[in-house]
Amino acid sequence: MSEETKQPARERVLSGMRPTGKLHLGNYMGALKNWVELQNATNPDGSPRYECYFFIADYHALTTDYADTSELPTNVREVSLDFLAAGLDPKRSTIFVQSKVPAHAELALLLGMITPLSWLERVPSYKDQQEQLKEKDLATFGFLGYPLLMSADILVYQPDFVPVGQDQAAHVEITREIARRFNHFYGGDKSDILPEPKALLTPSSKLPGTDGRKMSKSYGNTILLSDPEVDVRSKLKTMVTDPARIRRSDAGNPDICPVFDLHKVFSNDEKQAEVRAGCTSAGIGCIQCKGWLADGVVKELAPIQQRRQYFETHPNEVKTVLDEGAVRANARAEVTMRQVRDAVRLG
Repeated sequence: MSEETKQPARERVLSGMRPTGKLHLGNYMGALKNWVELQNATNPDGSPRYECYFFIADYHALTTDYADTSELPTNVREVSLDFLAAGLDPKRSTIFVQSKVPAHAELALLLGMITPLSWLERVPSYKDQQEQLKEKDLATFGFLGYPLLMSADILVYQPDFVPVGQDQAAHVEITREIARRFNHFYGGDKSDILPEPKALLTPSSKLPGTDGRKMSKSYGNTILLSDPEVDVRSKLKTMVTDPARIRRSDAGNPDICPVFDLHKVFSNDEKQAEVRAGCTSAGIGCIQCKGWLADGVVKELAPIQQRRQYFETHPNEVKTVLDEGAVRANARAEVTMRQVRDAVRLG
């Protein structure tokens, strides 16, 4: 193949998600939907724009849930089903489980040799999670070092971009700092062995849960991607609304109503205008407003649940996707590790 006809190298994208069980709307709108769009993005000639790697971070589940791993295999399975149901395609993306690629752990060990303790202690989520998870003993090396493991997860694939929301940008920044430090020690006069990845800030709405707080399993306020229609409608009926709207005849304020925040995501502009007009004039009640929202959510979930039902009845196909993904991920990770071992002079 001549230089003129050779396909240009695609930019590489890498991201992962902890397996905590079935995924919810917040996971989907905040990350998974963006991954599918990156996977499906094309160049003007129709060729794929990105080379995508997406993984299930089972090692990371151990940083907080090390005392009881009985649910881990089930949770990995549920997340893999939701990945595929959401539209991740093994023909377009490499989909795999973190622990099936030993290079993640090897690189984390090597990076740990050069990473100052103070860098890990200053990561914002370190103290935040300790406060939120007081019932767990998180005074462990694994929990302190999870940003380091996350850096290894990223750098072992030498990606160009890491799609994250604004609240995760700090993790990409420490990854860049660790890569810079490694290259300073071991790069010599060569080009950077571990290129510094860029954060690809993606639109990530922090969806409110049914209680008005951020949708989170820890709050018990989620709508799962796999929830049947009857459950979706039932959960949304209980959702908090504008606290000042006490009676049906009271006019409401959509700008302070969590239900309208979801309308912004799941209803079109015409329906949003209808909701706003009806709410501010007391022309509609909250039950009707929630019913319209449920229509939009159910419509969004329908194709996802159809694909999930297919993969639930074809478990061997899911296993093949993950096995083949691990083979591809291992091959790419080993390219990096050969360079790293050579630079560190490990034989």
